[in-house]
Amino acid sequence: MILLEEGIIENAEEQIHQAQKFAEMIWNGFLGYLPTLIAALVILAAGYLISKLILKLMKKGMKRTSIDLTVTRFVYSLVRILLYVLLLTIVLAVLGVPMTSIIAVIGTAGVAIGLALQDSLSNVAGGFNVLIAKPFKVGDYIEANGVEGTVEAISIWYTQLLTYDNKAVFIPNGEIVKSKVTNFTYNKIRRIDFIFPISYKADVDKAIELLKEIVSAHEKMLDDPQPLISVHSLGESSVNIACYPWVNTEDYWNVYFEMSRLVKKAFDENGIEIPYNQLDVHISK
Repeated sequence: MILLEEGIIENAEEQIHQAQKFAEMIWNGFLGYLPTLIAALVILAAGYLISKLILKLMKKGMKRTSIDLTVTRFVYSLVRILLYVLLLTIVLAVLGVPMTSIIAVIGTAGVAIGLALQDSLSNVAGGFNVLIAKPFKVGDYIEANGVEGTVEAISIWYTQLLTYDNKAVFIPNGEIVKSKVTNFTYNKIRRIDFIFPISYKADVDKAIELLKEIVSAHEKMLDDPQPLISVHSLGESSVNIACYPWVNTEDYWNVYFEMSRLVKKAFDENGIEIPYNQLDVHISK
């Protein structure tokens, strides 16, 4: 019985000794690896700060150049991702991860991510397509994927539009490439298409003459190309006169709204009636 107890005690002491040796080995290993770990953390912190500094200098440098704003923002977002990937690779190498393993992991992860994020990669490809083909740039007013707005930014993944009522809309680049894009500000001048209806009793020649006077007197209307003013069609209750003046693109909306006011005022002053829909009701007894 005494021998059994002594054996149990000896076994317990042996297990405690083994545990102490294991703990000591872990601690010594941690102390031996601590300089490497500290070096990796220092490199991570320094690399992050350096990356931020590079990006900041890059942004300032691009602002001073004549490079298109669309290109600068796209390149900036791409360089930022590449810098962070490079920093992570360096930190893993300092921690002792073999470079071949890092490359293999990146390759495998790339394939897996590529399969899982096919739509996202199509957005990246779409971003490069927009950057190279340049159907629009930052500051242009466009319609894409059923949305109208001013292009605020073109990133790797999305194109940001600001609508006329100040809503931010983010459209995936892949969707933009597949959809029809209308760029309203691509050219320097635009034509405004007006149709002004007048009564059949009104003097058509007088109405056309008034429109020509308004267009020629307006400082924002262009003489070249020459505006087109003529009878467009004979409607059910009106003679429709087409008035197609040309303006600089930036003046489009101001002229558009102002023209309607000027024409209404001129027609009223000269007795040119603008008809409106009427309903005749006949009551039979």
